[in-house]
Amino acid sequence: MHLVRMIVIASLALAYCHTSMAGLLMLPDPRWEPIVDNVYLQAVSQRIESDQPLTSVAIFHGRAYAGSAAGLFRMEDDSLVPVDGITGPVKKLMAGPRALWVITAEGLDRFDGTAWKTIHTGGISDMCLDGKKVIVAIDKALFQVAGSTTLRPLSKDSNRPILGVAAYGGTYYVHDGSKIGLLADGAITYQYIADWGTLQRGSTIRDILGLGSRLIVATDEGLGILRGMTWYAIQGEDGLCYDDTTCLAEGFDRDLWIGTTRGAIRNINDEYQFFGKGRWLPHDQVNAVACGDNVTYIATDGGLGIVSYEPYTLAKKAAYYERWLEEWGHKRLGFVHSLNLIDGEWVREVSDNDVGYSSHYMAAKCFEYAVTGSQEARDEALDMMKSVKWSEEITPIDGFPARSIYNVGEPTLKANHGSGGLPAEWHATPDGVWEWKGDTSSDETDAHVYETMIFLQLVADKEERKWATEHLHRMVGHIVDNGFMLKDVDGKATRWARWDPEYLQTPYGYYARGLNGMEAFNYVTTALYFTGDQKFRAGKEQLLKWNYQGDILRQKLTFHPGYFTHFDDRLAFYTYFSLIQYETDPELRRLWLRSLERGWEIKRIEALPWFNFIYGALTGNDAELDRAGTHLRDWPLDLRKHSYHNSHRDDLQTPQGYRMYSERPKSLSPRETEPNRWDGNFMRLDGGSGGNVVADCGGWLDAYWMGRYFGMISAPQTSDPALTTVPNRGLHVGAKPYSGPARPKLKHEME
Repeated sequence: MHLVRMIVIASLALAYCHTSMAGLLMLPDPRWEPIVDNVYLQAVSQRIESDQPLTSVAIFHGRAYAGSAAGLFRMEDDSLVPVDGITGPVKKLMAGPRALWVITAEGLDRFDGTAWKTIHTGGISDMCLDGKKVIVAIDKALFQVAGSTTLRPLSKDSNRPILGVAAYGGTYYVHDGSKIGLLADGAITYQYIADWGTLQRGSTIRDILGLGSRLIVATDEGLGILRGMTWYAIQGEDGLCYDDTTCLAEGFDRDLWIGTTRGAIRNINDEYQFFGKGRWLPHDQVNAVACGDNVTYIATDGGLGIVSYEPYTLAKKAAYYERWLEEWGHKRLGFVHSLNLIDGEWVREVSDNDVGYSSHYMAAKCFEYAVTGSQEARDEALDMMKSVKWSEEITPIDGFPARSIYNVGEPTLKANHGSGGLPAEWHATPDGVWEWKGDTSSDETDAHVYETMIFLQLVADKEERKWATEHLHRMVGHIVDNGFMLKDVDGKATRWARWDPEYLQTPYGYYARGLNGMEAFNYVTTALYFTGDQKFRAGKEQLLKWNYQGDILRQKLTFHPGYFTHFDDRLAFYTYFSLIQYETDPELRRLWLRSLERGWEIKRIEALPWFNFIYGALTGNDAELDRAGTHLRDWPLDLRKHSYHNSHRDDLQTPQGYRMYSERPKSLSPRETEPNRWDGNFMRLDGGSGGNVVADCGGWLDAYWMGRYFGMISAPQTSDPALTTVPNRGLHVGAKPYSGPARPKLKHEME
């Protein structure tokens, strides 16, 4: 790993030849180990809905079959079609090496790929495979299918009905719904099963499965594991996502799939992964699971959920998301937008904060250019920086940036709300072509400083540096000249963009004095670094006289649950990123670093890569990059915000080594929730929008390319283009391409 890190960091020296300045802070000999971009399996979702509950599923000769009360179906393309020969209710399916076995209400049937044959007429409760042997449970006894037409008894009738059977350790185990028994000397016994431990007392057994060294028992109170003659219980506190389990299946990668009454669970490498209704499943109730080659089929009460796994690298995922942004029409006028489904049409949202939200994608293109030298990335970064500058030039107030820009009559979802419950403040330009959104907040000014400084350090040439620096000078200058506030067209301060002492003593501002004070220090410190204007040094001295630094250590609020936010965390890390790099006073820098350490300790439970990478870059400390890499890999390929539900889960305990600072005990994977911007709440248990909103992936790309730039993510460890790129399909599947007027020329372009 040390060799990999040395190679990655050494390669960064080559990246500097693409930049016009010295680049961003690069600490020597960091303590973190880079994420190695090896090939991994990316989960992909598909759902096929059914009018009736699916009771069973199996894979035979590479094709999925599913059973229901209406008979047997096979999967063809994206639908389930009836299979001739089986018309009655199907209870269970099992695929063997030479045949598909079907338990119906009438008996047992066998399909060899060509023809059907009835093996037994009468009630059958369960069956299992033991190598090539087919073992069948009928009433109170076990039988083996002999040849292809007869059943040979294996046991006498026991005194209990046999509801399930499984092969484990050379023995056939059974259950009656409450106890585990086994076949010994031609009889079923429920004694001497284990010497240590017990199965959960009073639990109802739903399924049993032999898997390697274990017999696994699915119950309504979790899993029971029999190893040799010792019982172990697996429940929520052990990581099991939900205890009310229904069925079991061996996976394709030495993994285990577990059905529950509220979703499916995959256990792999001691990790339990949850797949719930919405993105993954058409219904909560899971009745059966079957696994094939890199694919899992999940039979539910609402149809079939299909989780397939495709080989990917993080580099390929970045390319995939770039294609997604183009195909779905997220881009417009140098901004990146989320999408909404309205009356059957996808439209872009012109939001309350387009300039701020777009900052992540712009930063991503800057980092990408610094790493790869891509002219395409540079062109996009330059175009977006011009739109950032346009957001200030479109307003009639020097240094006052707009939140968002709207083309009059454009088919979009136009933000109709403002800050703090106030109405939206849209202002028309004199020519009537555009409207710009006022009442600008600190969200925007933080984003402006973040993206402008990265552009200046990694992309700007001599001429571009002039007007980009001027933009920073005008905006921060407006703030300082107006007593540390943004003043709108009415000459009054906006709702949230205030850093003056009077505001920070009001009920609205008092709780934010740590964050707002840190933002103010960042503005003047960064502006002084790039412009050299001593006005900003004087502004910093004023902040020190106001003693703003006294509240910055605890800028992250935790001491009242109502104060715990996630969107403010993004603003804080925007601020740390430049403030700590450009601070020249060693005492202040120590204070900023201490504040960062405190904020990071609170934030790290969430494993959000952008925060991990900023912390690692600024400190060189261990930044839990393994968890950050998992988060990047867990993002779904489908960026629609499907509904999700996790509040019922039994594994919602704070992980060992972390402290619960908010009302929620653990962070969830984006695979279990939704794709989100870095101001989103990955600790929210339930949410989503039914798939009617599409998230932009600019935040993911910002984190990925930031990680690449700082050497926290390696280049892909394969040269196979199929694993590092995606083909350009030339599709348009989301919002229609923007067709309105182009961005006007900026002032420096007309000089």
